[in-house]
Amino acid sequence: MDAAAALNEIAFWLERGRAATFKVQAFRKAAGIIAGLDPAEVAARARDGRLKSMKGIGDRTYQVVRQAVDGEVPEYLADLRERSAEPLTTEGGGLYAALRGDLHSHSDWSDGGSPIPLMADAARLLGREYLALTDHSPNLTVANGLSAERLTEQLDVVADLNGSTANGFRLLTGIEVDILESGELDQSPEMLDRLDIVVSSVHSKLRSARDTMTERMLGGIRDPHTNVLGHCTGRLVEGSRGTRPQSEFDAEKVFAACAEHNVAVEINSRPERQDPPDSLIQLALEAGCLFSIDSDAHAPGQLDFLQYGAARAAKNNVPAERIITTWPLDRLLEWAKKS
Repeated sequence: MDAAAALNEIAFWLERGRAATFKVQAFRKAAGIIAGLDPAEVAARARDGRLKSMKGIGDRTYQVVRQAVDGEVPEYLADLRERSAEPLTTEGGGLYAALRGDLHSHSDWSDGGSPIPLMADAARLLGREYLALTDHSPNLTVANGLSAERLTEQLDVVADLNGSTANGFRLLTGIEVDILESGELDQSPEMLDRLDIVVSSVHSKLRSARDTMTERMLGGIRDPHTNVLGHCTGRLVEGSRGTRPQSEFDAEKVFAACAEHNVAVEINSRPERQDPPDSLIQLALEAGCLFSIDSDAHAPGQLDFLQYGAARAAKNNVPAERIITTWPLDRLLEWAKKS
């Protein structure tokens, strides 16, 4: 078994199980070290023990490499595979199976932790037909948001990646663009025109007055480039970042605008977000909105968080036909053009 692939797969399963970040990074760092060496050298160093002295290779990662170069499935990987065979949640299984893609993900070009190819490989492993790469826009400097120049470079990377892969998978160009305080989107219209998918989200001044937040969100929704309204309340209900209450806004006005302007309401699958809450999913249903079940993944293993979003959608009786991520790619892209 390829040693680097084994290390990366271990990192994937650990991320999926929400293991500590430092533990995941240890395996991914080791994979990067191994991938940069000739396979014969890796095997020789593993067998004579020299690999142990390399910076970034610990006892556990050495054991994985040692077993891999001997043609075995490493014991640690086999154990993770067995433990990860069970679904993350037993709810919403039928709806999860109907999902074809994911329209919200991040790479190490902004605040994600992994290169674009690793994110695409993980999406394929999970059986996705498409994944939108939606790194942040320039205003979100804390997340290393992409300038127009960097986003242009990323488009070339995505094109090259799609050109070198097949198997019915496509990486979509996209952005998670900030809705600024003015209601404008944090990227030029010319740049947004070039993208397959635009997720528009509020990331700042989340405690603004209700009327102020409502007008801000309506501005982003009315922009013809917006396809998906991301994590609409901005709340956090658990996790290492602590908790944060949901933003206050006129949900009836916001969801009516989404329905009118053909903007899907995101059901964000991250466990710490669970956004929007059930009561707002019900309001969006009543307003006639479409939905997008997205992972908001910042690492490969988090792409399978779609299970949590599917469970929440099923709990709220959201019909599959109103979830755009159940649609075939051609239908999705035709809808996204809003022509």
